[in-house]
Amino acid sequence: MESRLSCYDGRPDRRLAGKGLPRGVHPADTSSQEAALEEVPAHCLGKADRLLEQGIEQQKAHQFEAALQSFQQALNLYTELQDRQGIGRVLSGLGLTAYMLGDFPTAIEHASKSLAIAREIQDQRLEAQVLGIIGNAYRHLGDHANAIAEGEKSLNLLRQLEDQAGEVVALNNLGLAYKAMGDLRNAIAYQKQSLEIAQTLDDRQTQEQILRNLGNACYALGDYAQAIDYYKQRAAIAKELGDYRLEGQILRNLSNACYALGDYAQAIEYAQARLLAAEKMGDRRSQEQALGSLGVAYDALGDYARAVEYYEQRLSVARSIPDARVEARVLGSLKVACYALGDYAKVIEYHEQSLALRNR
Repeated sequence: MESRLSCYDGRPDRRLAGKGLPRGVHPADTSSQEAALEEVPAHCLGKADRLLEQGIEQQKAHQFEAALQSFQQALNLYTELQDRQGIGRVLSGLGLTAYMLGDFPTAIEHASKSLAIAREIQDQRLEAQVLGIIGNAYRHLGDHANAIAEGEKSLNLLRQLEDQAGEVVALNNLGLAYKAMGDLRNAIAYQKQSLEIAQTLDDRQTQEQILRNLGNACYALGDYAQAIDYYKQRAAIAKELGDYRLEGQILRNLSNACYALGDYAQAIEYAQARLLAAEKMGDRRSQEQALGSLGVAYDALGDYARAVEYYEQRLSVARSIPDARVEARVLGSLKVACYALGDYAKVIEYHEQSLALRNR
């Protein structure tokens, strides 16, 4: 879970106070200039709100260009109406959309404007939201100090608001910020807190995402046994959710962690399970990767004949994709394995194929 940020969509109280009719004007007289002037802002306000909600839905559907257009139109209307809350909300949407498009400087620019308004109108929920966007954008720009500073501010506000779902996201994002700066122990500490709260909320998808981050952080730290434990928990959730593609990704993580731990037999078991799943889904890329993992594991066991068998299958899949870079890598692995077997004729054959590939 990189960040489960969403556009702030808490609807404001739009109840407009009614105004009494001027003396001498009959209630049926709706063509007066005063009534017409009252109706125009109400109409514009409703349209602005609809455009904002439309932008949020488009953003969630990853229709980013359409979302930007909707947000911009809403911003124009809110500005005309001098609606500070509306302007703040739509700037948050523009900031998040820019973030999701990878335009981090623009994300910070929009979110900072939204932040100023949130503080002006004392909207703490909006403030926490945009601080999260700013913190994540700084992390992607490599400004870890600001990423952590803004993330901590967001976390403190969410705790004041007793927003546990928001707290889960803020803690996880702080973990990612610490991981990005190489402080894996703090990264794990924050993500553990995030996981504990997510478990009380019974949010399985969020738990899966945090478990992924925890597993990856432990793997990077060299704590492969703990990484395997987190990956196993994640695999159980993926199975519960019926997400077969995700299961395949986790099997890859498990195979790699077992290999790193030196448990080659278990690494092979997970890689074979991944290969079977990939074949069922017709996922050629995952098949190629699983075959590579099997070849490497058998190579480590000294079973070079089996390693060659899997490398050759991987070569065939790489050529069918096609992927020349993987093909070159597999030919290199085949040369080494065949040399270990003493099959020098095959070594020469694969060397010639490597040269031919290079000269294409």
